[in-house]
Amino acid sequence: MPRHILAIDQGTTGTTVLVLDDRLRVLAKVNKEFPQIYPRPGWVEHDPEDIWATTQTTISGALAQAGIDASSVSGIGITNQRETTVVWRRRDHKPVHNAIVWQCRRTADFCAGMKEMGLEATFRAKTGLVLDPYFSGTKIRWILDHVDGAREAADRGELAFGTIDSFLVWRLSGGIAHVTDVSNASRTLAMDLHSLAWDDELLDGLGVPRSVLPEIRSSSEVYGHTKGLRVLPDGIPIAGMAGDQQAALFGQVCFETGEAKCTFGTGAFLLMNTGSKPVASERGMLTTVAWKVGDEVDYALEGSAFIAGAAVQWLRDGLGLIQSASDIERLASSVPDSGGVVFVPALTGLGAPHWRPDARGVIVGLDRGVTKAHLARATLEGIALQNADILGAMETDSGVKLSALKVDGGAAANDLLMQFQADVLDVPIVRPTMLETTALGAGLLAGLATGVWKSRDEAKDAWKEDRRFDPSMAAAERDEHLARWRSAVERA
Repeated sequence: MPRHILAIDQGTTGTTVLVLDDRLRVLAKVNKEFPQIYPRPGWVEHDPEDIWATTQTTISGALAQAGIDASSVSGIGITNQRETTVVWRRRDHKPVHNAIVWQCRRTADFCAGMKEMGLEATFRAKTGLVLDPYFSGTKIRWILDHVDGAREAADRGELAFGTIDSFLVWRLSGGIAHVTDVSNASRTLAMDLHSLAWDDELLDGLGVPRSVLPEIRSSSEVYGHTKGLRVLPDGIPIAGMAGDQQAALFGQVCFETGEAKCTFGTGAFLLMNTGSKPVASERGMLTTVAWKVGDEVDYALEGSAFIAGAAVQWLRDGLGLIQSASDIERLASSVPDSGGVVFVPALTGLGAPHWRPDARGVIVGLDRGVTKAHLARATLEGIALQNADILGAMETDSGVKLSALKVDGGAAANDLLMQFQADVLDVPIVRPTMLETTALGAGLLAGLATGVWKSRDEAKDAWKEDRRFDPSMAAAERDEHLARWRSAVERA
């Protein structure tokens, strides 16, 4: 009987489900977007019921598109927007508040207060993270403090917290499995990187009770089985789980120390595999768990730019300069350069290596000759120049000079962006034939746990290069771009 894997990629703007066969071929891909909620400037929420509804719809659609029966599904893998936080009631599975999205900055003052209390060094040493609103721990605290009766209910053991992986496993298993994996747990500010366990000192600093936390598990094992769903039969193993960026690193087969990838999604995320020991950063990078498979743990250095593809969405939805996101390459290519315009896309603050939640987007170099084509090109260049800051810091921290950077995500299909990225990084950019590497990573983890694939070598055999973009920009021109960029960042 054929064996298939369902890979659920629950992202910031929508949910995608892939059906993979046992030769890692994609038989179906279905995506459905859901609304973004902006209660106040700098605040971002999702309705968890929208997330669950799109998950069910895309599962049904993918099975139908693949033309397979759900009984042939050997396992389910989940990858997710990582720090987005949900708190729900155990008795009826209902959220007590909208999900607070990773982009949300509402806890900036609380993070600043923790720094003033001298807690940052402890959190940095134990978690590899910085005290920033990006991460889940302060979002949990906000919900418990701002939803009537939530903290008291949590103390009575009535509430459960989860990042989106936990929430989906809970719903898929009919409320039986309350789990997360090490990669997602490492993004909460509450897990010790070395012990891979929740830490009481960190929880006390955050004001988060243990009673709400899921059990931390590996990234590839059976966590539970489907139960009581209209879209799937009971008994399918839920067997793979990793945060979206770690899943993409796995799907890009970056299994060796020093291998790296960049995912161009809502934000841009560079991860470098650093092997079996965490590497502490002195230059604003994050130290994170990449994955745990069996007894083997891999760590990574990460640099995150909060805005990448979202800047293109802003040009489309906010300014109306383009009709669809795919129009930007043609528009940007209609001019030879940005006309001296530099766009710093700090629309929700600056991430690594700056970590300035108060920063805001700036456009400099405007004159009367600037057209919407120049703004489009400056937007693509700004996305790439953010990554130049990140990769430079990452190479210094790790002591590794990259020989190539693998790319994935929707914007990786943009040839102009990829060539400019190679030019300003002075590193070849390698794009695979399959850009859905995030979902592929989740599927691989589930397939390894359920015996569909015997080893990672099968993933290496399936990974194929689509195109390589070699640097072609003169050093003097690259230095000029970087100098203008750094000057603009100071104004953000």
